[in-house]
This record gives sequence, C-alpha cells and structure tokens, in this order.
Amino acid sequence: MLDRKRHNVLVLVLAGIMAIGPFATDMYLPGFLAIARGLKTDIARVGLSLTSFFIGVCIGQIIYGPLLDRYGRKKPLMLGLLVYTAASVGCAFSPTIHVLVAMRFLAGFGACVGMVGSRAVVRDLFSGTEMARMLSLLMMVFGIAPIVAPTIGSFVVSAFGWQYIFLVLAAIGLLVFLAMSRFLQETKGRDASISLHPKNVILEYVEVFRNRPFVTYGLLAATATAGFFSYIAGSAFVYMGLLGFTETEFGLIYGGNVIGLVLSNQVNRTLLKKYSAAQLLRTVTAAQFLIIMFLVIGGLAGFVGKVAILGLIFCYLFGFGCVTSNAIALALEPFTRNAGTASALIGSLQMVGGAVSSGLLSYLHNGTIVPMVSMMAGCTCVGLLLLFGSALVVNKAPRNP
Repeated sequence: MLDRKRHNVLVLVLAGIMAIGPFATDMYLPGFLAIARGLKTDIARVGLSLTSFFIGVCIGQIIYGPLLDRYGRKKPLMLGLLVYTAASVGCAFSPTIHVLVAMRFLAGFGACVGMVGSRAVVRDLFSGTEMARMLSLLMMVFGIAPIVAPTIGSFVVSAFGWQYIFLVLAAIGLLVFLAMSRFLQETKGRDASISLHPKNVILEYVEVFRNRPFVTYGLLAATATAGFFSYIAGSAFVYMGLLGFTETEFGLIYGGNVIGLVLSNQVNRTLLKKYSAAQLLRTVTAAQFLIIMFLVIGGLAGFVGKVAILGLIFCYLFGFGCVTSNAIALALEPFTRNAGTASALIGSLQMVGGAVSSGLLSYLHNGTIVPMVSMMAGCTCVGLLLLFGSALVVNKAPRNP
C-alpha cells in the first residue's frame, strides 16, 4: 500500500495523464470557425481533424498496449506524451487543413497512451475493490477537464487566435511529461517474454479476449460508452433544437451533467466500502435502464417536459460514471502480466462502441428526442443482458497469470 502523500501524488499525475485526451478533444472546439477562416476552408473539413484524432486514439491504444507490457509503463508513456506535444505544436503551425488533419491524427496517437497507461499503472498497484475505488477517484479528478477545456479554449481563441490553443495544449503536455518523469515511479519492469511480432501481438489480444470476465465487463464498458456517445451526439439538437435552450444555457446544462459524472465517481468510491463492484454494476445498470426507458416511452407519447428530460438524463449520466469505473476494474482484475494489452483492448472497444452509436444516431435522426434516448436505452439493455447472462460464469472463471 502507498502512504497518503505518495497516493495523492500518484492520483494527480495519473489524472493529468488521463486528462490530456479530454483537453485535446474539447479545448479546440470553440476555435472551429476561426480555424476554418484561417485555413480558408469550411467547418465540415475542420471537423475531419476531430475524426482523425479519434482514429489516432483507436489505433494508438492497440499499439501501446503491448509496448507497455514489454518495456514497462514509464517509457511508453513518456514517448506518447512527446509525440502528442510535438504534434500539437505542428497543429499550431499547420499551413493547410490537410496538414492539420494529419497532425491531429498524430496528436491522438500520442494522447491515447495516457488512457491505456494510467489504467495499467492502477492495475499494477491495486486489485479488487481498491482498484475500482482508485479508478473512480481518477475519473473524478480528470472529469474536470471537459468542463474547463472549452472555456479556456474560448478565451485563448478570442484573445490570441486559434493557433495558440494548440500551443497551450502542447504546454500542458510538456508539463504533464515533466511531472510524470519526476514523480511517477516504474510499476512494472521490462518483460522480454512479451513479443512485439505482429502475429504474437494479435494472439495476445485474442488470448485476452478469450477471458470471460474480460469479455463481459469489457463489452459492458463499451456499451456504456456507446450510450454516453449517443447523448453527446444528440444533446445539442435535443437541448437547443427541440427544447429551445440558448447556446449559453446548453453550455451550462452540459457542464452540469459533467459535474454529475464527477460526483458519481465520489459516490461510487463511498459505496464500494460496503458493496462489491459487481453488485453496484447490476443495480446501477438496471436503474439506468428504467430511467431511460421512461424517457423513451415519454418521448413517444409526448408527456415528458423540459424539467423531466433534464432530470432523467442527469440521473442516467450520473450512473455512467459508476458503471464505467467498476466495469473497467473488473475487466482488468484477471490480468497482471498483460494488463497493458487488456487496458488497450478496453479503450479500443469503448471507442468503437462510441463511434458506432454516434454514427447510428445520425442515420436514425428524425427530428425528435426518440432516436437519442432509444440508442441510450438499447445500449443499456445490452449491458444488462451481459451482466445478468454471464454472472455465474464470471464468478467461477479462473484467474489469468
């Protein structure tokens, strides 16, 4: 066990590493129009820079997983942060939209190491309920990033110009790199038995995916993320297009929901002192399903008003923080030697789930709230089936070496 001082330093460093991704995603969103004007293009093409970032995140996680298991945690983390920092500087000096899209891909490729590596470090140091509590604490700390990032981005773009957003992102990356190099100790040594040959890497991922608890809880994390991405993709239309909120009001509502996510992880840490992660998962996922089904029925029948929609969505998202922290902890629990690979696979499953759900939502759009809440309900239903259908098998599954 770590003493309190080392524990607090570890939380801050890991939260900083994890926050790189949300900052890189949300901070430059207010600058889309300025970027389009500066690079003489349109906002749709600027949006491709966000797509390329997520592609980089998805591919990068798969690559970093084996590297984290082979070379330890610290060196790949430092390498990824250097790539991210350099790519962010490249974004600032991009002469065309094509260069910006390419640089954003590299930024995503570098930033994703924080998501994979931080979870692997937690798995190295903790297990069971303590690991779930640690992940909840990290999610609570790093969850502040999506709240403050757009505000900082708006100030920077209005005061200095869009290029400085990426310079600020690069500076944040450099600060986190320095903090990590100074305060983060290696938690897993080199392991020459981990092969980086493409065939062996694929077999390693297959081996991880054959673990039944991982499949259950990894897919549950992916379905929960898919429901969350459905909300992200549809919230602007529902809140402003249907409910008539202004852009400022939308920002306040969105921020309030993110604060709910942060608080839910603190509540989850408290509940884990009394209940197991598996018990909380079943209870909270069932509650989420009931909440969102009420919204589906209300949306079809037309009897839910603004206040009810805001309150029910807040409650649904409040549960999301609990579900993801506990699901990831239980998915990683069977792994020690290849925790980096398992962490990378979870992250990729989450990204795929989010991409599929947001794409389906765009296809199903019909000018009502029903597509968004139906997607959220469908994802939660799949999560329930995974949980209750695999409970006995998961409890009896052997532990991986």
